[in-house]
Amino acid sequence: MKLFRSVHVSFRRLTPQINRSRFRFVSWHRLEQCDVTGDQLTCPRVREGPSEEELFQREEDDICLERGRRRRREGEGQRWEERLQENWENCLELNLSYQDLGDPFQQENFLRILRRLIRVEKLQLVDNSLTNLSSVRLPRCRMLNLQRNHLVCLRQLPKLPVVEHLCLSENAISSLGGLGALGNSPLRSLNLTHNPVTFTQGYRTR
Repeated sequence: MKLFRSVHVSFRRLTPQINRSRFRFVSWHRLEQCDVTGDQLTCPRVREGPSEEELFQREEDDICLERGRRRRREGEGQRWEERLQENWENCLELNLSYQDLGDPFQQENFLRILRRLIRVEKLQLVDNSLTNLSSVRLPRCRMLNLQRNHLVCLRQLPKLPVVEHLCLSENAISSLGGLGALGNSPLRSLNLTHNPVTFTQGYRTR
């Protein structure tokens, strides 16, 4: 055991330390010699990371990251080549669950992607701490899973003109206000388990 430990320690000393921080937040379309498009990915990690300037600011004095992101966006903008490679418009089935959207700029980028999903039919958005998707429209989405988020009412849902199966379990929905927005949709199933509204007498009849 002592020999194993000494060899292990020696190996660690000889192994060069790889600077992984520079790749921690890198999106796949920013890697060299990568031609994979967004519609070819099943469960992509889309959480956007801060710029080098923002990381430096966070380590030094924790100043506002949103201000730094705005400067970067105004100074650089998103390259057209990156938008083409993301290709969110042609996604038919996508799983964007468990994105760990801890900062405002990550939430902003996530909403930007959702607004581009004009052809998606099946979408998984489980456990993303989402609070309001009313600015998003999913014109072809037939199955949407929003389980384990922070929605408090149905008015915070995206526009879903053709949705058939909608899962809202484990949110914080306390009333059925806004249900009329789904009245014109061909809705077949609505899952509201583990929401406060399930304690309302006769809520299923509505």
